[in-house]
This record gives sequence, structure tokens and C-alpha cells, in this order.
Amino acid sequence: MSKQTPRSPEPIAFSDALGLLRAAAEETRLRILALLADGELSVSDLTDILGQSQPRISRHLKLLVEAGLVERHREGAWAFFRLVEGRAGLVDPLIGGLDGTRAPLSEDRARLEAVRIQRAEAAQTFFARLAPKWDQLRSLHVPEATVEAAIVDILGGRPIRSLIDLGTGTGRMLGLLAGRAARATGLDSSHAMLSVARANLERMGLSRVDLRQGDIHAPPFARGSFDVVLVHQVLHYLDDPARALREAARLVAPGGRLLVVDFAPHSLEFLRDAQAHRRLGFAAEQVSGWLADAGLPAVTTRDLTPDGETEHQLTVTLWLAAQAEDALSSNEELAVA
Repeated sequence: MSKQTPRSPEPIAFSDALGLLRAAAEETRLRILALLADGELSVSDLTDILGQSQPRISRHLKLLVEAGLVERHREGAWAFFRLVEGRAGLVDPLIGGLDGTRAPLSEDRARLEAVRIQRAEAAQTFFARLAPKWDQLRSLHVPEATVEAAIVDILGGRPIRSLIDLGTGTGRMLGLLAGRAARATGLDSSHAMLSVARANLERMGLSRVDLRQGDIHAPPFARGSFDVVLVHQVLHYLDDPARALREAARLVAPGGRLLVVDFAPHSLEFLRDAQAHRRLGFAAEQVSGWLADAGLPAVTTRDLTPDGETEHQLTVTLWLAAQAEDALSSNEELAVA
């Protein structure tokens, strides 16, 4: 089971520490913090687990958010809550020292597992409808294990401070790489796909990955937020892949890297109708040109071509672009469509 690299807690001012501890020093709020230590949850999840009314749970969450222990993010009509990294480091030893084998925490954990089972079943039902199409696509290129091995190899052994997977889908790439990252985030426009990703990552013991709903053409993160940005098998679905790469490049920190994985040019027209592909692959120089226009001119490419007859098969290409250590953050025009 993969585990994420822990982050070092940030120093907290004495007065702030008092406020954090006061916020945690209440039975329901402490139970909420213990639950969120295992991953993000919605108000509905916490209502079911704790057996309390939604207004009461919402009030406790509001106090924890105001204290800086918990953060909230929206996913369509849903709102999810998670511990704030660093700030929660003050109460992590307290939460970790609690006896989870006794009530009420043992009962909370049992109900949490029931919630996760429900998530996994819903995700499996959704995925089962898509699996035949994806299985057909996978049969046309080298095995997924080969692609994933190439991704790990091309990224090398450098530590990853912060990783984002743009268009994360089922979270497969997060499952591959999040264990190496101090902080890992997945962005996808589909709430249904994020539900699948959440269930998959929880099953792998990566429940503290930050999953966000958002548009790959306008990711809600500051410039230079991540030292590894991944765009895996996403570009061929997009009307404006160049714009998506400009936004992806905007997120790369000085010294960071952007990895793009997609198909080389092909002639399999049926993928447009059968799987909603808008682009039939990309030439190596086309993507490299887009990356250079986005401020990432140093690009390494690698092709993964199936053995045997290639006329009716797909070549997977990897593009790895690096941001200079002294890259300036003033080129805001790169993020403009």
C-alpha cells in the first residue's frame, strides 16, 4: 500500500495556537478532526457518521474553518472538507494519540468504513459503464504498465514537493505518483469522475490527496504552485489543447517540470464518435511548439510504439518540459487565451 511523503508542519504563532486548540477542544469537533485525518468528507458524510443534524455539523465545520484547522472546497453542488496541511500539524499528535478502539471513535470509524464502501460501490457502477470503451482503447496501444513505467522513469528519482494531475479522471496517475509527493492534487471537471478517483485513492491508502473540481483551461491555482504538473491522456479530448498547456505551464514552479502524455498522430477516425476524441493525436513538434510558446522550450520526448502492425495501433508519446530555476513569474500573457 502506497503512503504519501509527510510534510513538515509549519511553525504556528502562540496566539494562533491557542485559537486552534480552543476550536478542537469540543467533543464533536474533535471527532470531526479525527475523521478528517483519514481524508476529506462532505457534510452529508459527517451527518451520517456522527448521527447529528446537518445544521449542527455545518456549524462545527464553520468554526473549524474559521480557526484555520479545516478547509472547504466545492465540487458542483457538494462541499468537501479536509484538514489544512501544516496548520493541522499542531493537533496531529493529539489526533494520532487518541484510542480509536473505544467509543465514540471506534463507532465513528465503523460508520466511516460504511460510507467508503458506499462510495466504492457507486464508483464501480459508474466505471462499469465506461470500462468496455476504455478496454477497447487500451487494446490499441502498449500496456498501461509500460506507459506507467515510462512515466516513473522519465521523472526520475527527484523528490516531488507538490504534484498536480490535470484531468485526473479515475485518479490512476495519482495512485502511481502521489506516494512520492509531499502534496498531491487532482483536478477534473466531472464530479462523477472525482467520485471514482476518491474511492480508488482511498482503497490505496491515499485518502489525503486533494481532489478539486475545475476547468483545465482555468485551473484555480496560483502561478508556480507545483513542481510537477501532469497532463495524462487529456489533450485529445480538448477543443483548445494549446490553451490547456499554457495554463499547465503557468502552474509549474521554477525548476519544476511539466509532463504531457498523449497519442502520436493516427488515423483511427472511429475514436471521434466512439470515445469523443476531438484530436487524432499530436505530432511531437506540435506539442513541443506549444510548450515553447508557453515558456517551456526545453522538451524531451519519448515514443512508446506497440510491437507488430502499427497501422491500426496507437503510439503513446511523452513530452517532458522543464522550467528554468530562475524563471520569472511576470509573463502573465502566457495564461491568456
